[in-house]
This record gives sequence, structure tokens and C-alpha cells, in this order.
Amino acid sequence: SYGLLARETDKLASHRFDTVVLDEAQAIKNPRSQRAAAAFRLQAAARVVATGTPVQNRLSELYSIFRFLVPGLLGSMRSFNENFAKPIEKEQDREALDRLRRRTSPFILRRTKSEVLDDLPPRTDITLRIEAEPEEAAYYEALRRHANEQLDLQRKLGPQQVRFVILAALTKLRRACCHPSLAQPPKGKKQPQVGGAKLDTLLTLLTELIASRHRTLVFSQFVDVLSLVRARLDEAAIAYEYLDGGTAAKARDERVAAFQAGRGDVFLISTKAGGFGLNLTGADYVVHVDPWWNPAVEDQASDRVHRIGQRRPVTVYRLVMANTIEESILKLHRTKRQLADALLADTDAPPTLDVDELVMLLRDD
Repeated sequence: SYGLLARETDKLASHRFDTVVLDEAQAIKNPRSQRAAAAFRLQAAARVVATGTPVQNRLSELYSIFRFLVPGLLGSMRSFNENFAKPIEKEQDREALDRLRRRTSPFILRRTKSEVLDDLPPRTDITLRIEAEPEEAAYYEALRRHANEQLDLQRKLGPQQVRFVILAALTKLRRACCHPSLAQPPKGKKQPQVGGAKLDTLLTLLTELIASRHRTLVFSQFVDVLSLVRARLDEAAIAYEYLDGGTAAKARDERVAAFQAGRGDVFLISTKAGGFGLNLTGADYVVHVDPWWNPAVEDQASDRVHRIGQRRPVTVYRLVMANTIEESILKLHRTKRQLADALLADTDAPPTLDVDELVMLLRDD
């Protein structure tokens, strides 16, 4: 495991291996992390990495993988940033992109599901755009205005501090999209006493799917959102399994096995805890309650169902509140997918987000 690699670095680095293979190599995407540092120290005659997401957010992740795979190929981190990352991400420099692709392509073998899994059932993606109740929409707007006012008061802070303030405000808005009770109200403002349009939509959808004999995975990155969903499922007497980051490994395995054996119509899972490494082909529907910043994380979660062993068509729903930050996040999904494809196919690379672009998310959602 990567945890063992980090703990036993000195012992493992003292051996010379014939071959070292890193599976799920996005685990070393941060070149400054302890995991990555441990991997860089390994000695091997041959190195192989396997990953479905070589680039999730920025090009430094690809640099980290290649620093392990072919040390020295992309130079130092500083030179990589100057010659590739900055020109491609910030300036959309096509020539820099072509240079990076030419340098890395001899070492990349790309295979998509459609190329290697001929018998895999089709997958359909559906975005459900949900209109908030008037009181709920007014509360969201009050939160957004308050966040902008607070940002204006803090613009004298340094870039990193401003970035932290913005991301905290965006997280609060995202939580409010899931349910008004999950976002603390501004001073003098009361939370609306409504059920939440998104949870109402989710329960209606699940009820219809169960009536049609479908089974569903429900993902959210917020554990307290899953708690609200659990309460609604209990009220409706809907049988379900549950898994989050606090679930012990033994209980996790037992619940997965029980669901695969047919127990429960719904499996509630926190995105980061159950987004990879699980086989849950007992379901044929997936619902993402809240969009993650990175579409690759959502895709990995959906792949718990759409994988070898699945015999039924798979449908993936994304629940998105209209006229909110969630719609802006979906726009980001498109640019992040393009960034990965830019290195693996003949497309242009989009920019990543700097502080000013994050501010625009807060202003214009």
C-alpha cells in the first residue's frame, strides 16, 4: 500500500528491484507529498504506472508521475513550470503543449473502456436541473451577497489568504445548494424552514427507481448531506447501506458484500471514501447529489457500477441547483476534461483557475 511505502521508505529504497509498478498512480500526484517522495526514492530497472486520471487539476500532477516514471525527462519542477505548466495553463500556448506531448507520448499507452471492453453495457449521463423554492432561492442569494461583501473587506490580504476566503465561501454556497440548513445564515437572516428542493427531488427519483426494480448508489462529498438523506430514507422505510470515511475496513467490506448480495435498494457513499477501489455492480443507477470540483473524481465514483461484471445499462444522474455555483462547477468540468485530453489527444489546453477567476465564480454564479 502507499501508506506502507511512506512508512518503510528507507528499507524499500535500499533494494534494487527489477520492476516497480504503481497502480492508481494519481496517489503521487503531489510531487511534494510524502508518498511521492517515497516513490521517487525507489530503485528499479523498469518502472510502470497505471492510472485513469493522469491529470486531474493541473499539469504538476503529470510532472510528478513522470518524475517517478522517467526521472529527468521533464527537468526540475521550476523549469517544468516555466516551460510547460504556465504557458499551457495560463496562456494556452499551443506550441508548448505540442512540445510536452511529443516529449511524453512515447511513454504513454492510452486505452479507453470502449476500446478494450466490447461487452460493457452503455452508460447514460443525465443532469437534472432543479429549481429552488422561492424562500430557498432568496436565502441562497443572501448568502452569496454576504460572501461578496466579506470578500470586498478582505481583498487586502495576500493571494493565498484571499484564495482560502473564497474557497470557504464557495463551500458554504455549495452546502446551501444541498440543503439550506447546512449553511450558517448571515447575521440578521433566518434559515428557511423548507425541506430542500434537491432532497425532495432525490427522494422522488429513488422511489421511482425502486418501484422499477433498480438499485442505486448515491454519492455526496458532504457527510452531513448523507445524514439528511438517511433520515429521509428512514422515514420512507427504504432499505439502504451506508459508507463514509469513518467506516471501519471490516464493516466496509461487509456492507459492500451485503449490497452485492442484494441487501438494500440504495447505497449511500461519501465520494472520497468510496469513490474508488469498490466493485458495486449490483446497482445500475448512480446519483451524484453535489458536483465535485473535479469530474475525474465523479467518473471514478460512477465506475464502481460501470465496470467489468455489469450486465445492465448504467444511468448516472447529477443533481444541480439552477442559477447557483453548481452550474458554474459543471462549466469547470468541461475545461478540466479538456486539460487531460490536451495531453492525450489533439485538443487545446484550457487555463486552470487563479484567484481572479475564483472571484468571478463567486460574483457570477
